[in-house]
Amino acid sequence: MGILIKGGHLIDPANGVDGKKDLYIDNEGFVAGVGKAPAGFKAGKTIEAGGRIVCPGLVDLRARLREPGLEYKATIESEVHAAVAAGITTLCCPPDTHPVIDTPAMAQMIQSRAWRFGLAFIHPLGALTQNLEGKRLADMEALDEAGCVGVTNALVPVTDTLVMRRAMEYAATLDLTVFLHAEDPWLRNHGCVHEGEVGTRLGLPGIPEAAETVGVARDLALIEQTGCRAHFCNLSSRRAVTMIAEAQRQGLPVSADVTAHHLHLTEHDIGDFNTQCHVRPPLRSKQDRQGLRKALKSGVIGAICSDHQPHEPDAKLAPFAQSEPGISALETLLPLTLKLVDEELLALSEAIALLTHKPAQIIGADAGHLGVGATADVCIFDPKARWVLTPDQLVSRGHNTPFLGWEFRGRVTHTLIGGKLVYQHATAS
Repeated sequence: MGILIKGGHLIDPANGVDGKKDLYIDNEGFVAGVGKAPAGFKAGKTIEAGGRIVCPGLVDLRARLREPGLEYKATIESEVHAAVAAGITTLCCPPDTHPVIDTPAMAQMIQSRAWRFGLAFIHPLGALTQNLEGKRLADMEALDEAGCVGVTNALVPVTDTLVMRRAMEYAATLDLTVFLHAEDPWLRNHGCVHEGEVGTRLGLPGIPEAAETVGVARDLALIEQTGCRAHFCNLSSRRAVTMIAEAQRQGLPVSADVTAHHLHLTEHDIGDFNTQCHVRPPLRSKQDRQGLRKALKSGVIGAICSDHQPHEPDAKLAPFAQSEPGISALETLLPLTLKLVDEELLALSEAIALLTHKPAQIIGADAGHLGVGATADVCIFDPKARWVLTPDQLVSRGHNTPFLGWEFRGRVTHTLIGGKLVYQHATAS
């Protein structure tokens, strides 16, 4: 018996759907019909979605699940539960685990752990270099065959430009996307905040905008040389997105994402040493935030991600410079994106596209759409529900977020993966 999602407003940007339509899911977990019941369809379960938005399950390009190696912070089990509570059905896991995802065995272990729980689907990113040391190339072909959707050196810079060139050439032969965290490590030095007025006032070592733009410039030169397809992660500065826009106009195969928190916070939110705002790259100026928003609207930036990094409480209790960077961000990804709709930066369909089929295209995953025959990964949310983020509402084991106390509009009520209801909010019928 199938599932009928009845009376909802279906938004499926990949297929140009934006209107009140019922969604029919067959007993094998695939979309059987949109708007009209297929012949012989019988619903064993009906989900009343009146007044709610029905959309594809969200796709998050970057979430650290802390397993293996840092299970005292979080586990795959705890974080996939948080993901489905946030409407996220597909996510990418960077390779900077312990041990590193630089072998097929590690990539397969991550995926098998996710399959065991039957919740969010995890696509691992393989290591660009062995043990992320930036010296010897990882076996990208084996990682590709093991299910990695791309390769990256995560936050560890590849300082040897020749090694980076060879890595890009290798990835290009396999048609693998290289995920880049562009940053010049010497300019970054030991900085922990944006090099600007707030860092100066607080006496904290700064990271100049040039640390990002110099890194972007080097990588763009190598992309042009090698023809490698590349994705720039975590852009934080107005100048960097201008460089990406120019590269796209020249036809280079590059894409980019931005974190939800960089679209809302600036260096001023650090206040008096608020370690919850310690992130990497740092929160930058209001002008940089505006530049990121414009790039999002124009299409230069193709995805919004969480950059989820759960921490234990002690990680944020040290002095600012010694605290660990990162935000527990899965459960604020959708509401922070909906705030951009409230602020009239994006239409609702544009916002959903940046969380569904556009990031899915970047990793080449068959996800983020609800056409007939598609896997029924579905997010249903109430766009009018208002709620305040409190620690007891966070499903993630990490409670490190600067958004505690914020009022949000839009709450996930149901999440389906492969046609199976895996999450239902306590107040949802």
